[in-house]
Amino acid sequence: MPKRRVIIIGAAGRDFHNFNTRYRDNEAFEVVAFTAAQIPDIAGRKYPAELAGRLYPQGIPIHLEATLPSLIRELGVDECVFSYSDVPYSHVMGVSAVVNAAGAAFTLLGPKDTQIASTKPLIGVCAVRTGSGKSQTSRKIVQMLMARGLKVVAIRHPMPYGDLVAQKVQRFATVEDLKKHKCTIEEMEEYEPHIVRGNVIYAGVDYEAILREAEKEADVILWDGGNNDFPFYKTDLLLTVADPHRAGNEVSFYPGEVSLRMADVVIINKIDTASPEAVQMVRENIARVNPAAIVIDGASPINVERPELIRGRRCLVVEDGPTLTHGMMKIGAGVVAARKFGASELVDPRPYIVGKLKATFATYPNIGTLLPAMGYGEEQVRDLEATINATDCDTVVIATPIDLNRIVKIKHQTVKVGYDLQEIGKPDLEDVIADFVTRHKPGK
Repeated sequence: MPKRRVIIIGAAGRDFHNFNTRYRDNEAFEVVAFTAAQIPDIAGRKYPAELAGRLYPQGIPIHLEATLPSLIRELGVDECVFSYSDVPYSHVMGVSAVVNAAGAAFTLLGPKDTQIASTKPLIGVCAVRTGSGKSQTSRKIVQMLMARGLKVVAIRHPMPYGDLVAQKVQRFATVEDLKKHKCTIEEMEEYEPHIVRGNVIYAGVDYEAILREAEKEADVILWDGGNNDFPFYKTDLLLTVADPHRAGNEVSFYPGEVSLRMADVVIINKIDTASPEAVQMVRENIARVNPAAIVIDGASPINVERPELIRGRRCLVVEDGPTLTHGMMKIGAGVVAARKFGASELVDPRPYIVGKLKATFATYPNIGTLLPAMGYGEEQVRDLEATINATDCDTVVIATPIDLNRIVKIKHQTVKVGYDLQEIGKPDLEDVIADFVTRHKPGK
């Protein structure tokens, strides 16, 4: 039988995992290319032979998704596998139409094809959209488990935007490790909050190899998911965070609804800043698609260093990059803080943007009067620094999860905004984690 020729449509994350678990060393298929979207400057590379296995001694080329129709025809492709996340259903089916019109089949792989089993109890934390509050949920669960004397190792959804061979398995235990592994700002936003709280986090490209390393030093594994993807691992407990600021997205974005339907526990976050009508819509959608789930009400209260630097000042607000771009959020913790503490104005950064940030705003024109902390490479980091410093403002309100002043030199006075998960009423995470520990007896 001739091999089935495949293109994997991705964004440097789920695509590589799908290849590793479904296609590597599988003689029934030949993966002839990857395509890349969402993340800048990740096309034009190769998935290297060192990671691709014995069937791909030359590696596998990575092309721009825009070239997909011609690639299908020129490479004689039979099947295209959609492998990235946090996109509306209309986008998924739009890509499906492109693929089918070019003659190929369109495939979505599921958990049975791609999930890996762990030898340790494993908790997964996912979200219905980027920016829902998954990261603070993960941090709180880690703290609860550590308070019980358990060794917790987090594994983060992939962000391999650099040297893929060097990024096969990455372990982060200190802030210095971020520099050692040449992390982008987007990676640091996810890894640094774990590190400063004293726990180890792994990431990389080969998620079976990563899991086996993490198991050597863990009583419990925590999957810290990315975008709105479902876990790479089989979970013993799955929590999914929903966001009423984008009510309805939980049942209209891929694969967020998958994560919602799979969840044992759903956390409705940000109910302190969302409208009652939006919260009720999310609650009704959860009841409709996953009535067996435990539902926890939550908030993300902010904490602000030196709020007096906000009151009456003209503030530039810098928010988490992916939340504003493909997450499509119009408001984040920085905006909440600026309004709460009486900023006289939110300064529009668009007249001051330079370099690669111009492309970001062109791709995502609805960002508005906020500045995403984009930093997928050194050039983009320099452009971020130049844009902040060129902006005519009194104070820069920084609402990214990292110490941005450590990465760029900001000439304006700055205020750091933090946020943590706070459950409201019962049930709460303490109930859920206590039951998990009782049932799975980690560390014994």
